[in-house]
Amino acid sequence: MTSTPPPPWNGDVRVASPVGLHRVLEPTGERITLPQAATRLDARPELWPDEVRIAVDTLNLDAASYRQLAEKHSSGGVVDGGAVRAEVLDIIEARGKMQNPVTGSGGMLIGTVEEVGPDSTLGVEVGERVATLVSLSLTPLAVTDGLARWDGLSEQVPAAGHAILFGRSIVAALPDDLDPHLALMVMDVCGAPALVERVVGEYAARGVAPTVTVLGGAGKSGSLSLAAARAAGAGRTIGVVPVERERAVLEASGLADAVVLADARSPLGLSAAVESAGGPADVTVVCVDVPGCEQPAILATAQGGTIIFFSMATNFAAAALGAEGLAADVRMLVGNGYVPGHAETALRLVREVPAVRALFEGRLAAETAGSDA
Repeated sequence: MTSTPPPPWNGDVRVASPVGLHRVLEPTGERITLPQAATRLDARPELWPDEVRIAVDTLNLDAASYRQLAEKHSSGGVVDGGAVRAEVLDIIEARGKMQNPVTGSGGMLIGTVEEVGPDSTLGVEVGERVATLVSLSLTPLAVTDGLARWDGLSEQVPAAGHAILFGRSIVAALPDDLDPHLALMVMDVCGAPALVERVVGEYAARGVAPTVTVLGGAGKSGSLSLAAARAAGAGRTIGVVPVERERAVLEASGLADAVVLADARSPLGLSAAVESAGGPADVTVVCVDVPGCEQPAILATAQGGTIIFFSMATNFAAAALGAEGLAADVRMLVGNGYVPGHAETALRLVREVPAVRALFEGRLAAETAGSDA
């Protein structure tokens, strides 16, 4: 039985909005914004007719957000997990969503469909296990267990509570053939390989087999992007990693034709490393979760090339002004996280490319071991 929606509480919105305006508590009036830009959302469990309520079991904080929180609450290289957990709880309680006020980013979640409004068009059913493919930065969220099962030392957060999806939200059923937490890791970054596949495919359609460089090639979005680039027709793939351990892992995987060790924040260091591996790149994909990679990426990209910024740590003003200052004729794309069919693309790569699956399973095992330690 569908619960009765609460009366309008935002004096500006009298009916449910498919983009969630009716859930915005602050700001209101003429300054009302969409949920992602709002400072506070209403996360009450009662549904409006086109909404869906999810019983949450795991949050996945995006990499840039978790890194910022972990670095803030570190001393001598040791992360204070309790302090990270407390701040995440404070953010959710204060904002009615999980949106890091420093990075502006959130993450995503998995859970079970608890209730479906009669006008919902999301195509899900009560009892179905799903992953949300929209950011936690715009998803009304309430936590009821104090995140007591989370040690604050990993991006994946065991949680109890509920989340609300709007009429224009995106959600996908969890696949039966993958561990749910592995699927969550994949779906969290599924926009990256789908956009890389599209861009490289555009080059291939013109008869060009581009050189593709991926900054952060051993990471989640990076490894998927390398696999997608090769599948779409890249002539050469270059993976850039910051430490020797990641170079060894990526070289062993065979996902890149060349693997180079470089700091993605070093303009000359990065461009020299990419040049030594066969660059500059026709397509550069930025998947690292640290700021300051904009101008180095521009220098490592050939004139007329394309840069895909798939990182919430990107300063897009720095990217635009940096390209202008360097007289760089490059196309710069914002990886907005959504490409039609993106979840299916990423899951297909995990299923069909054993090296990608092995990297994800290794990462999941390491995170699980860290949480159990």
